[in-house]
Amino acid sequence: MNEKETKTTETETDERLDESTESADAEQQESVQTETELVEAKPQLESEEEEEVPAPSEAEPVDVEEDPLIIVNSATQAEELVDPEIIEEQQEEIIIQEKYEKGLEKTRKTFGQRLNELFANFRSVDEDFFEELEETLIGADVGFDTSIKITESLRQEVKLRNVKKPAAIQNTIIEKMVDLYEAEGVEENNALNIQVDGLTVMLFVGVNGVGKTTSIGKLAHEFKQEGKKVLLAAADTFRAGAIDQLVVWGERAGVEVVRGNAGGDPAAVVFDAVERAKVENADILLVDTAGRLQNKVNLMNELEKIKRVIQRELPDAPHEVLLVVDATTGQNAMSQAKQFKETTDVTGLVLTKLDGTAKGGIVLAIRNELHLPVKLVGLGEGIDDLEPFDANDFAIGLFKGLLKEED
Repeated sequence: MNEKETKTTETETDERLDESTESADAEQQESVQTETELVEAKPQLESEEEEEVPAPSEAEPVDVEEDPLIIVNSATQAEELVDPEIIEEQQEEIIIQEKYEKGLEKTRKTFGQRLNELFANFRSVDEDFFEELEETLIGADVGFDTSIKITESLRQEVKLRNVKKPAAIQNTIIEKMVDLYEAEGVEENNALNIQVDGLTVMLFVGVNGVGKTTSIGKLAHEFKQEGKKVLLAAADTFRAGAIDQLVVWGERAGVEVVRGNAGGDPAAVVFDAVERAKVENADILLVDTAGRLQNKVNLMNELEKIKRVIQRELPDAPHEVLLVVDATTGQNAMSQAKQFKETTDVTGLVLTKLDGTAKGGIVLAIRNELHLPVKLVGLGEGIDDLEPFDANDFAIGLFKGLLKEED
């Protein structure tokens, strides 16, 4: 190779080395630029991730005012707490339901036994079955008119469903009884008419021996436990024993009794009681009245005189006229209710001794035939065993264990 060719080759080699070096420098520079861009972009990416999952301090707060049972701790975790008042109300409701179940035990057993005998005697649902069902309901003191309505409604139901076996309609019988009971009482008010501001006056009427004075004493105890100022008026002056009995219950309940002399004017006793209640700012005045039905004219005149005396002082009183009837007397209770309804303006009933009878069906008869709301029921002998009437608790107590599971 001559000297000229050698210089040319060295020149080409140097040029290729320079190009290679420039290429490497460019790649290195590009790499450095890429790393720089990634470093600069990293805070932005972290910021975007933080926006998607908010920090605990930035989490949306729980509105404690909307639900007082929810609190938020330092970690913003919601914990549900149980309000002691709610627990107390639930426990009280359970106790009341148990009272109904126990109080209606005799009625429930008798009614269940009657139904079981009815279903055992018939293999098919025919006209003889319906006639026997009608007699069964009447025998359970459900009432004549009510028994007819239930049986007729059941006839229509059986035709629609094409039922053949009696046992298949046992639940339907009970459902019809409840439906009829609820339908008749849509506009009724089972609650006692307690005045929010001012004195509440209640008259108690009913024949002797039904538990009238005992019911007054138990109700007085209940109001006293609620913190109300209560007075009793012994306006049954016809019997000295009635006055003494009310005084005993007054002492037991811890309330005062306004009384007069045996044989005195009952309206005068009521006048004194109203005056004293106003002076002492009493909340409740419970008035015991005579229970004679032998002469309805005299009884009506006596009750009207008492009402006039009350209304001179309190124009909108009495706020309740409660008829007390003994559940153990069955249809006799119905007869008494009819007579007193004719005599005075009864606003509701107190049904006593419900725990001691197999005739609890009388509640259905009174509700559906007389259209009088049952406001209080006696479910035991204790001073705390007079309860406000509740249709749902009554239905559960009356029919519990009688409903059959559907196949």
